[in-house]
Amino acid sequence: MTSAASQSSSASQHSYVDTKLLIGNQWLEASDGKTLPVVNPATGHPIGKVACASKLDLDAALEAALKGFDVWRWTPAHERTAVMRRASGLLRQRVDAIAGLLTQEQGKPLAESRVEVLAGADIIDWFADEGQRTYGRVVPPRNLAAQQLVLKEPVGPVAAFTPWNFPVNQIVRKLGAALATGCSFLCKAPEETPASPAALFQCFVDAGAPPGVVGLVFGNPAEVSSHLVSSPIIRKVTFTGSTQVGKHLAALAGTHMKRVTMELGGHAPVVVAQDADLELAVKACFAAKFRNAGQVCISPSRFLVHRSLAGDFVDMFTQLSQGLTLGDGLAATTTLGPLANPRRLTAMSDLVRDAAAKGARVATGGGKGGEGGYFFAPTVLADVPLDARIFNEEPFGPVAAVHAFDHLDEALAESNRLPYGLAGYAFTRSLSASHLLAQRMEVGMLWINQPAVPLANMPFGGVKDSGYGSEGGPEALEAYLVSKSVSILAS
Repeated sequence: MTSAASQSSSASQHSYVDTKLLIGNQWLEASDGKTLPVVNPATGHPIGKVACASKLDLDAALEAALKGFDVWRWTPAHERTAVMRRASGLLRQRVDAIAGLLTQEQGKPLAESRVEVLAGADIIDWFADEGQRTYGRVVPPRNLAAQQLVLKEPVGPVAAFTPWNFPVNQIVRKLGAALATGCSFLCKAPEETPASPAALFQCFVDAGAPPGVVGLVFGNPAEVSSHLVSSPIIRKVTFTGSTQVGKHLAALAGTHMKRVTMELGGHAPVVVAQDADLELAVKACFAAKFRNAGQVCISPSRFLVHRSLAGDFVDMFTQLSQGLTLGDGLAATTTLGPLANPRRLTAMSDLVRDAAAKGARVATGGGKGGEGGYFFAPTVLADVPLDARIFNEEPFGPVAAVHAFDHLDEALAESNRLPYGLAGYAFTRSLSASHLLAQRMEVGMLWINQPAVPLANMPFGGVKDSGYGSEGGPEALEAYLVSKSVSILAS
């Protein structure tokens, strides 16, 4: 593993802006003037400020969302599509500036930020087109003098709560489905990474979205979520984040009879069977593991490798890990950026220390790396026992934990042991093993012989404590639609 040198010249090429609240297509300071600092995780130093909404601001945003919904729901689907496609086009045109903001506030390498922004544009396009296919149906009546219809209508204004690890991508999955179906969209984005979401929303304003159709607020997470979810204006709640917070918001939404979509924590198992293509498995898992410094909800995190392959798997994975360059994401040579905050550093250190105390071998890494900032060295742990914390708690960081198994049934049992069920991975040349894994792994998404490919036209979501509902595929739109039964009798 190497470290990127200080890149002050690179940083100077990317300016950072303070972020305000978007209410009724106007960017506003908080009514009480309150702000929070935004910190670059590569340096640990503040780079800007974000406005924090008061309850007065939240009420104004809610009223704007209601007015926006009253316009947007009656806007023909093909016109909504046109606005969304103009917004995605602007997102592509502005990719370099937005990626620069994203990297400064989140930390990931600039190349990854560009991919995130461009992928976000593709997601918007897919939902824009799919919104023209929100078909109802005609039901054959028993009485031929009657006509029976099922109409699809937008559920209403949406409150969305999104995380800092993918500040653009996690918004567009929700935003795309909401706007495509005719809902207005009020988002509480992360205070740690506010500028890239603001730039995304500016694309929709510039594309001609009517006032209130999109809104963006920041503030105290508990206060904002409680106020928005309990408001009678909001009819749908969508959240991406930890299982603990998701359960709280789901319970709050249930109290107010709000529809919810929850994309929560994961602890993705990777099953490398005895007949697997080892080189393919290592390369695919390596790329997925260290993407965004492991701060990915679908990141592979429990590596279950057949005993006959485990030693070679660890050696190959370790060699690749030692070739990563840790540093500021704006540096062209950086391939692994910092963690998001000091809490993540502490969490990684504690998990590695616990695993080692229980008998795991640290093949590489294991501690803080880089110069300044919140860097943690890419880490590979071998011979990790199943009672180690890292095999029971979502690591959300650049640590790969490997455990050997003898029989496929053992790997399946371990895959399903935890309450998480978001993503899973498997590598095998056997059709029968693939079929068995597809049937028995308790996950919402399974990729076999490949890294994660979360395409917009496929469902994206988990089972068990990893949440419910989908943020991909036609299934995603259903969460923002109401089915109305209509029967018309000729008079």
